[in-house]
Amino acid sequence: MKISDKKYLLSKKLDGFFISMTKAYRFVIQYFKQALKPPFHFSEVINQCFEIGLRALPLITLTGFIIGIVFTKQSRPSLEDFGATSWLPSLIGIAIVKAMGPLVTALICAGKVGSGIGAELGSMKVTEQIDAMEVSAINPFKYLVVTRVTAAMITIPILSFYCIVVGLLGSFLNVHSEEASSFHTFITNSFSSIHFIDFFTSVIKSIVFGFTIGIVGTYKGFYATQGTRGVGKAANQAVVVAMFLIFMEEMLIVQIANWIRYL
Repeated sequence: MKISDKKYLLSKKLDGFFISMTKAYRFVIQYFKQALKPPFHFSEVINQCFEIGLRALPLITLTGFIIGIVFTKQSRPSLEDFGATSWLPSLIGIAIVKAMGPLVTALICAGKVGSGIGAELGSMKVTEQIDAMEVSAINPFKYLVVTRVTAAMITIPILSFYCIVVGLLGSFLNVHSEEASSFHTFITNSFSSIHFIDFFTSVIKSIVFGFTIGIVGTYKGFYATQGTRGVGKAANQAVVVAMFLIFMEEMLIVQIANWIRYL
């Protein structure tokens, strides 16, 4: 071992990694402790819900609608090869409700909302506004972190449901243009193969994704350093880390849902 490495327990990178994991763990535990204690700042939670919804709504509308059309167009030729075109609405319903709706919403919110939260709190941190709140006898963690994470957990499931509706609408327009089927028939066939566990899994995924986006964005912003450069770094890391965790959680929740389904 080099003399310069003796001050580290393992190595500089490994020690930094474990320290960061410990800080993140304490940050999450502190959120649950503070979220259950008054005051609850309901007005700020509602304000953050509107902020999150307005940031992501236009992009989710456009993306969900296009995904519904594109996925339907791509699926039709494959089903036609097997003479199973009648199963197209069911396939679209399963894909959008179970996977694409919550996942697409979470990824869009990670880019729009997560980066915004990271940059906002990061700028407050480097300009010492958070320290000023402590001097003013305001709990900055509760007012800035708890409200934003809670708002993300409330808003993202709503946006996910909206994305599912818009995606199914885009799919229906494509199916209707090809087959002139009615909206009632399309919706009935779309939900014929979807069960309660599928809806429940989608809701749970959306809540978990919302918590992940909120907690990662606030954590990166709350511990931002290095001045204005740190603000951009916090926003970038909030997006990258949140997206990585969303994919990991998607895989884990789907696996757990499959275990429950076959019990």
